[in-house]
Amino acid sequence: MTPGGLAPARSCLLLFDFLEGHVNRDASTRERYRPVLANAAALLAAARSAGAMVAHAQADHRADLATTVRTLRDTDNRLRPADGESHKPVIVAGTPQARIVEELAPQPSDYLVPKHRWSAFHGTYLDLALRARQIDTLLLCGGSTDVGIASTAFAARDSDYNLVIISDACTSPEQDNHAQFMNRIFPRMARVRTTAEVLQMLPKPG
Repeated sequence: MTPGGLAPARSCLLLFDFLEGHVNRDASTRERYRPVLANAAALLAAARSAGAMVAHAQADHRADLATTVRTLRDTDNRLRPADGESHKPVIVAGTPQARIVEELAPQPSDYLVPKHRWSAFHGTYLDLALRARQIDTLLLCGGSTDVGIASTAFAARDSDYNLVIISDACTSPEQDNHAQFMNRIFPRMARVRTTAEVLQMLPKPG
């Protein structure tokens, strides 16, 4: 990554948890995701056209909770008091809810990264795949900003990747948290850019 542009051969667009069970959970969630999905689709088309690596991180939890640990915490992800059910995964592998949404359907050349924790790096092959292709810059979008996006961003920063977080291609049910991360936390470790700005940073084919 240069101050003004991106080198596609050294860049990876990581689409995080754009899954049916998150995006199409209900009418209000679909509406919240609508502009985010449009931006992610534009980024995906541009990344593929430019020859950048594309990866999809997707929750891959077992129904029997065999990869889930019940850790101590005060609340669930929606800040409701934790109870006996709050540790259970929202998305279970192999179900319709675990499928990547049609608008961002993977192609054979894309990398699918099943994950069992918030971070797309923890316990996955993502870092290995990036380094095998000599990728040094990660373009990150998806949901939720304050959960999986944040966890992945911190891991990318600690692994010495350049990081571009695409503000209007990320979302969170807690929009004040989204704004706080984009305005006060992510700028310390990344370049925070809009979809339009990233599209300008990617070279056009031909």
